[in-house]
Amino acid sequence: MAEHHDTTPAELGAPMDYAEHEKTYNLFLSLSKWGFVSCIALVVAMAFGFFAGGFFSALVLFFVICGAAWFLL
Repeated sequence: MAEHHDTTPAELGAPMDYAEHEKTYNLFLSLSKWGFVSCIALVVAMAFGFFAGGFFSALVLFFVICGAAWFLL
């Protein structure tokens, strides 16, 4: 059988699942942080690849920056 859920609006006092809210917010923060780090690493690696001239060296630099961020953050 289906579970019975309270269908009243939150404004009227419906119970809130704060643990799920915290979990979702922490996931959002984590994805935002790693998205920002990967974008910065990509831009730096692309600039390095353009000026130093090499796809492989830029790819290695991208992974080095992401790895360094993993340990530092």
